[in-house]
Amino acid sequence: MRYQRKRNRSMSEINVVPYIDVMLVLLVIFMITAPLLSQGVHVNLPRARARALSVKQTTPIIVSVDKKGLYYLNSSKNSGVPLPAQKLMDRVAAELAVANQAGNKITVLVKGDRQVDYAKVVRAMVLLQRAGVKQVGLMTASPNENL
Repeated sequence: MRYQRKRNRSMSEINVVPYIDVMLVLLVIFMITAPLLSQGVHVNLPRARARALSVKQTTPIIVSVDKKGLYYLNSSKNSGVPLPAQKLMDRVAAELAVANQAGNKITVLVKGDRQVDYAKVVRAMVLLQRAGVKQVGLMTASPNENL
């Protein structure tokens, strides 16, 4: 009988414990950051059958009008804090100037709550026009979308 020596073979099994640890850390990070990713203020949009706008590379400027008639801007540092009319115009005008200097075209949208007085939404559109916006889009929810 031959005596066979035990050879050092490489281990063919994968140790998954470190991968599980990494996945748990990523899960915790995702759970913490996911609520922070929603931009702006929650607005109950009116429902309408409309064609969706094409997706652009640049993030659009979204002016939200809540049911109290307060104005919010998605690109401000504190997008959950209402802005007075003059400050809203100044910030939008500044963002348009920066985009024009860079040669970018920026989309401007108004997101009005379903329960807000129509005059408040029109006032937001007038403020945007005074800030130098040429075209304004109105955001709606799809009739079959649950909000």
